[in-house]
Amino acid sequence: MKNKKLKIFLIIIGVIALISFFMTIMESSMSAGKIAIVNVKGIIVDGTAIIDEMKQYRKDNAIKAIILRVDSPGGAVVPSQEIYEEIKRAVKFKPVIVSMGSVAASGGYYISCPATKIIANPGTLTGSIGVIIEIPNVKGLLDKIGVKAEVIKSGKYKDITSPFKSLQSEEKEILQKLTNDVHDQFVKAVAEGRKIPLENVKKIADGRVFTGLKAKDLGLVDEVGDLDYAIKIAAQLGNIKGEPEIVIKKSPLLINFLKGDAESLLKKILPYMQVYYLYLPTPQN
Repeated sequence: MKNKKLKIFLIIIGVIALISFFMTIMESSMSAGKIAIVNVKGIIVDGTAIIDEMKQYRKDNAIKAIILRVDSPGGAVVPSQEIYEEIKRAVKFKPVIVSMGSVAASGGYYISCPATKIIANPGTLTGSIGVIIEIPNVKGLLDKIGVKAEVIKSGKYKDITSPFKSLQSEEKEILQKLTNDVHDQFVKAVAEGRKIPLENVKKIADGRVFTGLKAKDLGLVDEVGDLDYAIKIAAQLGNIKGEPEIVIKKSPLLINFLKGDAESLLKKILPYMQVYYLYLPTPQN
């Protein structure tokens, strides 16, 4: 009796497995092809999650094209550079199309450069090819409340970015050279990614932003259109016939908050020195 029940159980399991297998094959045959959308939203603080997602889709043969949906004012230099390098690798395997949202400026533009094609909305704010270093200075406040910081250091410039003192002209010169070096890297990345002569990029690499329409005229983007248009282009470049299947990875809201804006906000509040590819317009009265 027990053996009979076991056989029936195994047969049921086998039938379920076969049905699942054939359903997978049918879904694959019915699907014209898959397009993955990777979202880059908010200030770029850490590129690990985006890079891991890009790697997954790059290695997945079912994914025929990747759309990088960028809605970011930029962020820290190194994460932007690492995402840039991963996109360079990805385009060797399949089309990567950037779809720009409201803002894709500074680091947001940096990561877009090596894509197969860049599509911006007419009113997208993009460009802002520049570098900024922000060093909080609380010396005046501390002087008023009678607090003084004692510093023990091993080198003349070890406390160059200390928030407890003002920068000397010599120190400003050092940081300016550092900024220029990182800026040169940005300019070269744009020239390489967009295949624009270096001198042409230098003429517009002064931190200014452009609308999507103007960016197209300058060669910073390829076409003007929305996300639906980007999906259409991705399907064409990925040789997808018919309606593509869209794949989007969903992350818990709390994790997105903790990893994104909250972290960047804390780093802006606390005394912290960082080099940024960042565009943050200040409202004017």
